[in-house]
Amino acid sequence: MAEHTVGTREEWLRARNELLEQEKELTRRNDELARRRRELPWVKIDKEYRFETDEGTKTLAELFDGRSQLLVYNFMFGPEYEAGCPVCSSGADTFDGAVAHLNARDVTFLCISRAPLEKLQAYKRRMGWRFPWVSSHASDFNFDFQASATKEQIAPFLEGDIPPAVVQLATACGTDPAGYVTEQPVLNAFVLSDGAVHQSYSTSARGLEILLGFYPMLDRTAMGRNEGSDTEFWLRRHDEYETAHAR
Repeated sequence: MAEHTVGTREEWLRARNELLEQEKELTRRNDELARRRRELPWVKIDKEYRFETDEGTKTLAELFDGRSQLLVYNFMFGPEYEAGCPVCSSGADTFDGAVAHLNARDVTFLCISRAPLEKLQAYKRRMGWRFPWVSSHASDFNFDFQASATKEQIAPFLEGDIPPAVVQLATACGTDPAGYVTEQPVLNAFVLSDGAVHQSYSTSARGLEILLGFYPMLDRTAMGRNEGSDTEFWLRRHDEYETAHAR
């Protein structure tokens, strides 16, 4: 472990209280940003989308399941994948516990991926998950909401040096980097109003860290995420850590 400053209890309390004021300010700022998210204009969705679900084919409006709000996570599991993205999978470990609480606030939560429904169902069984997961395999949904790209669109990325982490994650998904990066994780919020579906919010990249519940916990430990010097991406599916440590 790296060397670190060691002080007295009084010195720690003084420094901790100074930090606490900044944490409180960040909390107030987060409250303000949450308010501004709710004030974003809604965009009406006129295009008809259909999804394969455990209960048969459904439209986007039917995915609301009788509620007025729908929160969708585009889980990286493309048609060429043999298993879901390990990073998406690490976040998905927390979804089951959240579903009941979201439902209680009139929000339906589910994941959408382009892999065929049978692959998604098999992977759910492996991971022990229960949250709803539907396939957009025959739909433009992922492409229209920037969760999937064509091989032509990602070609410029593949012309450069591909980061080792991308190669590692692609291998873990049973595909190559080209197949892997055609998918992207995105969180979208929709509202059903007067029978019409509207998009109300969307985020991606580091905006999705809210779904990785272990990151805020690591951020409060002495070593933090401790990711800087690692040459190998550390995240694994929850049933793979023992195997990874045994190497």
